[in-house]
Amino acid sequence: MAPPKNRRPGFSRRAQYGLFLGYVIAAAGALVGAILLVVSAIDPTGFASLRMAAAEATAPVSTAFSSVTRGLVSIPQAIGDHFGTVSENRRLKKQITDNRELLMRARTLAYDNRRLKTLLALRERTSDAVAVARIVSSSASSTRRFGLLNAGRSQGVREGQPVRGPEGLIGRVLEAGPDVARILFITDPDSVVPVRRTRDGLPAIATGRGDGLVEIKPVSMGDPLPKPGDVLMSSGTGGIYPPDIPVARVLRVGRDSAIARPFAQPGTLDVAMVQRAFFPLPPPLPPSQNAPAAGAMPPTPAPTP
Repeated sequence: MAPPKNRRPGFSRRAQYGLFLGYVIAAAGALVGAILLVVSAIDPTGFASLRMAAAEATAPVSTAFSSVTRGLVSIPQAIGDHFGTVSENRRLKKQITDNRELLMRARTLAYDNRRLKTLLALRERTSDAVAVARIVSSSASSTRRFGLLNAGRSQGVREGQPVRGPEGLIGRVLEAGPDVARILFITDPDSVVPVRRTRDGLPAIATGRGDGLVEIKPVSMGDPLPKPGDVLMSSGTGGIYPPDIPVARVLRVGRDSAIARPFAQPGTLDVAMVQRAFFPLPPPLPPSQNAPAAGAMPPTPAPTP
C-alpha cells in the first residue's frame, strides 16, 4: 500500500516540534555550507585555517572510530589465528613426541651397539670363547637367580663353563640342552666365585645373596676385609672361572664380610659369551677302564715286607 501524500504530523505537538527542528537544522546546515563556500572563494587562507580547526576538533572522534573499526575488522583474523595456533601447537606436540621416541630408540640402539662392539672386541681377544648368544629370560620373582641362554650343546656349550658379558662375569652354565642352556648367576645363593682384590691380590670368596648383590668373605680369618670402592676380579682358583674377569665393586663393609655390586647386572643382561673352563675336567674314562672285566681276578696286592 502506497504511503499517503499528506505528510502533516497531525495534532501531535512532539511530532510538529520534531519536524520543525529538522527544518531548522537543514536550513542552518545549508546556510553554514553556503557561508563556508563563500569564505573559501573569498579567503582561501582563512578557510584553510577553519578546515584545520575542524580537523583538530574531530581528530579524537576519528581516532576512536578508526580504532573501533580496526578492532571489528581484526576480530575474524584473530579468531582464525587462534584456531591456526591451536592446530600448529598440536602438530608441534605430536612432532616432539615422535622425535622423543626416535631419540629413545637411537639411544637404545647406540647402547646395544656399544655393548656388542665391546663383546666382539672381547671375543677377538679371548682365545677360549665357545659361543655368543642372547639371554632370553631370567628369574626375578624369587631369591634364586637363573638365566636362559639361547645356545646349547649344538653350539659347544657344556655344564660348568663360565659365562661373561661386556661388563664382567655373569655366572656359569648349570644345565645345557640341545639349543638352550641354563645359567646360574653369581648373585644366586648357590654361586661361589673365588676372587682377588686388584690393588694387592688379596684373595676372597664371592657368594650370591639373592638380592642382586654378592657377599665378600676373606679366605683366611686373619685377612682384612676389602674396603668400599675396591674392585674384585676372578682369581682362577677352582678351575672354572678364568682369572682377571671383573666381578664386583665393594659398596660397604660389615663385621665379618663386605657387600659388593656385580658389574654385570641381571636387569641389563642381554648378550653373553660362554668360555671354556679355566681347567676343564678330564673326560670320563670308558667303562672298560673303570672296572675289571667280567670273570677277571682282582689284582693281587703286593706282599708286605
